[in-house]
Amino acid sequence: MEKDFEIVNHTADVGIIAYGADMSQAFANAARALFSLITELDDVDEVLHRDIELTASDEESLLVEWLNELIYQFDTEGIIFKRFDIIQLDNTQLKARSYGEKVDSSKHKLKTGVKAATYHMLKVDKGDGCKVQVLFDI
Repeated sequence: MEKDFEIVNHTADVGIIAYGADMSQAFANAARALFSLITELDDVDEVLHRDIELTASDEESLLVEWLNELIYQFDTEGIIFKRFDIIQLDNTQLKARSYGEKVDSSKHKLKTGVKAATYHMLKVDKGDGCKVQVLFDI
């Protein structure tokens, strides 16, 4: 696999396409792509972690819930995540551990304010490898 993710520009939003050998890797790379929009990931250390458990009606909804939970933790706790271990993932449930650190304005240059993951143009593809596409409100 050549790349983990790519950024896709859209009129008033920004999107990502994330890839993986399996859906767990695609979900993890989607989360990395999200935080790459917010700051430079090379500047983020893995000094704390958060465990996340989610349930949704289907895999597409689970992807949106997953990314919105990470945005929520960034907004409420000021945590920038860098690495994501997907412990369990099926069509309706996700368990993951996310690693990162609190925002430090002397260290982290915030680039894009991401408000939410949306259902607009949402795609989950399990073809040759796995691919997910998400647009974010910014």
